[in-house]
Amino acid sequence: MRFQLRKIAIQWSVAGALLLSPLQIAAVFAPQASAKPSSQPSASQVSAPPAANSDSSQEDLNSLSIADSKLKADKPVLGEKDEAPRFTRELLQVQWRRGDAIDLYVIKPKGVEKPAAILYLYSYPTETDRFKDDAYCERVTSGGFAAIGFVSALTGHRYHSRPMKEWFVSQLQESLVTSVHDVQMVLNYLAARGDVDMNRIGMFGAGSGGSIAILAAATDSRIKAIDLLDPWADWPDWMAGSSLIPENERPSYLKPEFLKKIALFDPVQWLPKLTSERMRIMNVMDDNVTPKICRQRLESAAGPSVQVVHYDDTRALFGASTGGRIFQWIKQQLPASTPKANGEKL
Repeated sequence: MRFQLRKIAIQWSVAGALLLSPLQIAAVFAPQASAKPSSQPSASQVSAPPAANSDSSQEDLNSLSIADSKLKADKPVLGEKDEAPRFTRELLQVQWRRGDAIDLYVIKPKGVEKPAAILYLYSYPTETDRFKDDAYCERVTSGGFAAIGFVSALTGHRYHSRPMKEWFVSQLQESLVTSVHDVQMVLNYLAARGDVDMNRIGMFGAGSGGSIAILAAATDSRIKAIDLLDPWADWPDWMAGSSLIPENERPSYLKPEFLKKIALFDPVQWLPKLTSERMRIMNVMDDNVTPKICRQRLESAAGPSVQVVHYDDTRALFGASTGGRIFQWIKQQLPASTPKANGEKL
């Protein structure tokens, strides 16, 4: 309920702009100036002021690497398993943080032994509805790929037991770092399952999910390719210009003390670390959630091997991406397994 109220409040505060953003258009066809450091830190060397809700005995929110935390996964609980003609879908509850159970969807193509797996992380404030949609699951598993879906911290079912003033952006350090930890813990869980190919792992991230994908790939070498749609970045300029932020809250996020807390978790400074991963950045030029200057700075930080795609507007994105075409690029970066000889085309 609190998440829904926060979500409604944000939508009204930006005069409905969020409802028309490229990320929401993407959800339909996917059912649904700061000084930079002279050297790039490693994941285990990040040092920043402690987050307000960090549990120092369990999790280090000053480090992107779970190696600096003591997260221990509980035994996963299977909620349900669906059998469709071309895929299976499991809903599991996983947990490694007190009071933060996560709905994890593992969607696998039939007839493929140990498929490549792609993690799908969409932007705040989306929920898990798309992972329940059979048509969406058909698209993400077509060609013989497993799809792993969940939502980031302080999003959807993960937003509870918090005062309304605390939300994804107000707690951005916590939101980003715990979500990067989640990616690593999910990969550990997949490795323990043994039914996907851990040498062929990719990640598709939209909006804040794109930011998390960059940070996760810079931290965990198991991620071989990332595909980004309108990733958030360049925090000082993003805070100053993003339509997602209610105007009455914006001054708080422009204060030096707030910007200092999140400075070392800016995708702009981590992107140059991604030298071996295959990467694409898709930017929609009329997106008002991520300001133009933020898109430019992130693209400037990308190396020459990064593919950058511009869409003039959401209509152009929709036209180029329907029918699952938006997912084809990352699948091409992870060679598919050959389906079993059962006559079924995946």
